[in-house]
Amino acid sequence: MRLLLDTHVLLWWLGGNRRLGRAAADRIEAGEAGVYVSAATVWEIAVKRAVGKLEAPFDVIAEIDAEGFLPLAITLEHGAEAGGLPLHHTDPFDRMLIAQARTEGMWLVTADAAITQYDVPWLDATV
Repeated sequence: MRLLLDTHVLLWWLGGNRRLGRAAADRIEAGEAGVYVSAATVWEIAVKRAVGKLEAPFDVIAEIDAEGFLPLAITLEHGAEAGGLPLHHTDPFDRMLIAQARTEGMWLVTADAAITQYDVPWLDATV
């Protein structure tokens, strides 16, 4: 199964945060069919760091590369899918991740309960 990491999951992984559950960490570590990080995640980290809402690795791209995670670009199809989603979740970064997971047939690894309202395969990051 191909995994797409939610932003908080990526940061938990990179920081060794214990909120990331053992089962989720094992799946990420195994990376059977690939572990992906969206361009939206890098964008979200940069925006939140710039406004002082987040302390994160300065060169998050180098960290992602060092982990062997795969990049996922944002496409026109992703944008159309994100715009057409029901408004269960209003965060544009999360809406993009949901759209990408749905469009690309990936499992979204997250601890965000609002995401479970969408028709998207997901793994609980806290388990």
